[in-house]
Order: sequence, then C-alpha cells, then structure tokens
Amino acid sequence: MSATYFQTEAYFQARFAAAGRRLGFEAESIEAWRVWRAELHGKLRQLTGIDRLIPTAASPRTTETVQLDGYRRERVEIDTEPGVTMPFYVLVPDDLAGPVPAIIAPHGHGSGGKYAPAGRRDIPLMAETIDQHNYAYGVQAVRQGYVVFCPDARGFGERRETLYEGPEKLLMSSCRALAHMALPLGLTIAGMWAWDLSRLLDYVQTRPEVQGQKVASIGLSGGGLQTLYFAALDERVDVAVSSGYFYGVADSLLHLSDNCDCNFVPHLWEYADMGDLAALIAPRPFFVEAALQDGLNGPRGIDNVLEQLAITRRAYALLDVEDRLGLDTFPGGHVWHGTVVWDWLARWLRA
Repeated sequence: MSATYFQTEAYFQARFAAAGRRLGFEAESIEAWRVWRAELHGKLRQLTGIDRLIPTAASPRTTETVQLDGYRRERVEIDTEPGVTMPFYVLVPDDLAGPVPAIIAPHGHGSGGKYAPAGRRDIPLMAETIDQHNYAYGVQAVRQGYVVFCPDARGFGERRETLYEGPEKLLMSSCRALAHMALPLGLTIAGMWAWDLSRLLDYVQTRPEVQGQKVASIGLSGGGLQTLYFAALDERVDVAVSSGYFYGVADSLLHLSDNCDCNFVPHLWEYADMGDLAALIAPRPFFVEAALQDGLNGPRGIDNVLEQLAITRRAYALLDVEDRLGLDTFPGGHVWHGTVVWDWLARWLRA
C-alpha cells in the first residue's frame, strides 16, 4: 500500500490566499468605513441566512424558580420561530435596588448547553466540565451584580436532536444534524444562533430588572462564536467578549478542518476573516480572551490571534476608540479565564 496521500489542503489554502477576504477591512476614512460596514453587514446577513428566518411571538413562560445563594434562578422558554423553542436560565441577584446591566452568556461545546454557564454542578457530568473549562461564567457574572441570561443554543442541552437525546449524551451536541438540515435550505447554524440570541435580547429588554440598561454578550469557544456573530449582526449588543474563539481561519478552521460544522458558513471566507467580522462591532467595546496553549489557535499559536486582532484594531483606531478593544492572553489551554475581563466589563456596562 502506498504511503503517499494526494491531499487538498494546500489547494484550498491557495484559493483562500488568492480569493479570500474580498470585503476585508481596508478603510482609511470614516466615510469608507461606513460604506464597508454596510456592505459586509449586508453580505453577512445574506450568507448566514438570517433574513430567511421567520419571526413569531415570543410568548414567554416561566416554568421554574429556584432560590440559590445570593441569587435566584428562573427557567424560561420563548419561541424564536414558529415551532422553535429556546429554553434559558435567568440569574437574578438578590436585593436589587433598581435596574442593572444584563449579560447574555451563550455556551460552547461540552457544556450541556445552559447548564455549564449557569453552574449546574448538581447534574451528572456537569461538575467535571465546569471545573475543566472554568465554565460557570454565568454564575460569576451574577455574583458581579448583573442579571444573566444563559440560553440553550439549537443543538445543545434541551435542544438536542433525536440521535443525541438522553442524559448520557448531555455533553454532546447535534450541530452536524442541524447543518445537514439547514444548509440545503439556505440556512446556517451561525445564523440561527444569532437570530435566537436577538430574540432573547428582545425578551431581555422587557425585564424590569434590566430596562434601560446596557447588555453584553460573553462566551467561551462556541459561546465566543455565538457572541461574535450576534454582536456583528445586532447593534443592540453594547459590549462583547469572545473567549477561545478569535483566530485566522487559514491556520484554524481551514487547517483544522475537522472542527464542528457550526464554524462553517458557505462563501464567508471569500469575503471576510475573523478580524473583519469583529471590526463590524466597532465602535462598541470588544474583548478577546486567548490562551497561549489553546490548540484551536492553530500551529502558529497566539500569533494567529494577534494578526486578526490587528485587523480589528485598525477599525477601532480609525474611529478613535482603541481603548474599547481589549485583550487578555494567559498561559493555559481552552478555558474561560475570567480575571481582568470583569473590570473591563464593569468599565463599559456601568459607565
């Protein structure tokens, strides 16, 4: 048997180098930035299929309220499309004197959906993954005094598809099944996730504990993915934090092509890299957590992160708001660091 493999990664890398980033950020004036932003924003809506999704009444219903140490946890459901239900937790600090800022805390993989950010260590399988990834950032946020919303993304937790049902498969997701159903219909997982988060934000703005206050989105890994697309597509996101999900696609998603289907939006790389998507968030505050030994950064490691941040930084510099772009690099692997980010969030949410 031959030991030679006629592989095609180099072919795709060459295609990306030659034809990728047609709408990459290159603006050198405010007017050029406005034109670029409108064009890429429109293209992103088109490619994610978000405008194909169908509005419906949210019809919120609270199914459970549990008092915990220093906060209460509500389980709420809303409808995000006809026949599509999103369950989520609301974490509310005790003894609020008035409305406070809100944090939406989407999860990544291996989370059990909302259970990890909401700190459900009482559920079998959850304590280990929470400890491994410092995953309970929703609980960390409510202890910082924010009202926190921890949703199940499509394909996770209580939204897993048929083959992934059951408590023994809680840490699994059905992203591949979703992609197989969505892509031939012109839809994408990223678009559906961003849509659902926007519908959650509609609900967040009705809560008396939050009304009139700022709203942030924070997330690790796939939660960073959700935050990146959500903030790029919905200007109501006042502050965004992506942890463990900010790197150039050539080294990461193209080279590491076995990554989950949720990462891949047809035709997107022809128009933008990750730093360009983050540039859509400007001038709103955006923060990146990047671990120095995170294998998802690709073979060049942190350099792959810094190159994308340099693209984003040019947009913030053009708008004279470089102080609104933050970075925390730290030794370790694929985890939520959760240290300096809290002071940074307080600076922008409580201003």
